[in-house]
Amino acid sequence: MLEFLPKEVREGLEAARKKDQKRKSRLRVQVGDTVYPVLRFWQDGFALDADFSPSKLRGLVDIYEGSRHVFQCLIVASFIENGELVCDFKRVTAVSERAPLDFWRDENAPVGYLTKA
Repeated sequence: MLEFLPKEVREGLEAARKKDQKRKSRLRVQVGDTVYPVLRFWQDGFALDADFSPSKLRGLVDIYEGSRHVFQCLIVASFIENGELVCDFKRVTAVSERAPLDFWRDENAPVGYLTKA
């Protein structure tokens, strides 16, 4: 249906759609010191705006939601499709505030021990 509209109108609609997606998404990808806003995010990857991102993106990247570090991803493939840089990742690891435990903690264990009764 959009193919019947003039080229300028189609470009204006596409620019408005991208601007709306950037405003809705708080996610951003950080590669070194460079930051790119995420347009869409799904289980196996995410999409960036191809105009403001590199033509190819590979390796380990950090994903932030606002100022909070959320994920660390290993990107294995990226390609440009419909004005978006689509990145597929091999693994995505959620970042936690605490270091992981290297032992099993019993859920019924006492909180503390009394030294003298």
